[in-house]
Amino acid sequence: MSGNLKTTLKVYRGAEGEEPHYDQFDVPHEEGASVLDALVWVRENEDASLAFRYACVSANACKECMVLVDGKVNYACTARLSAGAVTVEPLANKTLIRDLVTDIVPPKERLGSAEEN
Repeated sequence: MSGNLKTTLKVYRGAEGEEPHYDQFDVPHEEGASVLDALVWVRENEDASLAFRYACVSANACKECMVLVDGKVNYACTARLSAGAVTVEPLANKTLIRDLVTDIVPPKERLGSAEEN
């Protein structure tokens, strides 16, 4: 990503049991760039500790990158980066692991949680 226009990315930070906060990053804004592009840029250029997950880009099938973008559930890979400011938060109905990473596997489907018959 490069360019003179900037988008301010306001990103939720924290882990379960910690006091959450938001960090702001000014990222280059390019036409057609996704929120995932901006998150990757932040991790590569500003803060390598930013936790988020993704498995495929623009496939809209895996659900790994699902987050809240400006308060609405969206895939980071398909949500387009808008000029100005964008807020990115973890899914509200999932257990928070760290930053934007939530536990996406339902408790009854976790390895070791099934009872032996």
